[in-house]
Amino acid sequence: MARPVWRGNLAFGLVSLPVGLYTATDRHTIRFHQLQRGTSDRVRNRRVNERTGEEVGLDDIVKGFDAGDEYVLVEPGELDDIAPGRSKTLEISGFVDLDEVDPIFFDKTYYLGPVDQEHGKVYRLLEQTLSRANRAGIATFVMRQREYLVAVKAENGLLTCHTLHWADEIRDPAEEIDNLPGEPKTSEKERRTAEQLIEAMTIDWDPEDYQDTYQEKVAALIEAKQSGETVEKAEPAAEATHVIDLMEALRASVKHARGGSGNEPETEPKGDLGDLTKSELYERAADAGIRGRSGMTRDELIEALAA
Repeated sequence: MARPVWRGNLAFGLVSLPVGLYTATDRHTIRFHQLQRGTSDRVRNRRVNERTGEEVGLDDIVKGFDAGDEYVLVEPGELDDIAPGRSKTLEISGFVDLDEVDPIFFDKTYYLGPVDQEHGKVYRLLEQTLSRANRAGIATFVMRQREYLVAVKAENGLLTCHTLHWADEIRDPAEEIDNLPGEPKTSEKERRTAEQLIEAMTIDWDPEDYQDTYQEKVAALIEAKQSGETVEKAEPAAEATHVIDLMEALRASVKHARGGSGNEPETEPKGDLGDLTKSELYERAADAGIRGRSGMTRDELIEALAA
């Protein structure tokens, strides 16, 4: 079993629950060592005194803040002494609707577990209540000499702790991106075709359907180099769609998503029915009193409306 990266009390109101914080995710990045070119000699990073060039042990290193004309030295124990709750309390200050928390604020996920069976009932009560209410507890705590803003929520029968970015850590996109588009004019036909493409490409979310293919290719590259073979290079990146080709690209994409090749000659359905989504076609079929419409495909709805 994994060891918690932090232990303390999860507090809400006058209730306090001893918990452990466990890392919820792993990285499967292939790690490389640094070597001097032409040799098998490892290149390592060392902590070296800038003035003398001598290596310095961890016990002889302290934190120093550059105050201009001097360094202000701070010992690790002094940072622990000023931490809120002495770093041992994860105190919920309030509960928010999960739908109100913008995804950009979420950072890293941890599991929260009770430290003993004695507090299992309190743990389960909070988990069930948060799940039913679709709410998250907003809290702060200190870990590794850093204060975190977190959201405590219920997921799949357990409590999770999501670290959040502070508000002033979120960058203004207008200041980061030079060429954000203004309000370019798009036609109703373009919007409807784009909606058709999104509808045709709609899938059920299953994370097991996705895997890190780049890491697989890195592993294949290493294996190929060991055996003296070569590997095939990846396909070049797709070219940007030119604005004047947008409608053609959208139509071809819709056809491809529906199982066609995307290269068939364009045939317009009668009227503007081909620009409507299936739900819009169904509404027209309902208004027209077409029988059996609930079991019709999109093409069948078009045919029935065009008759």
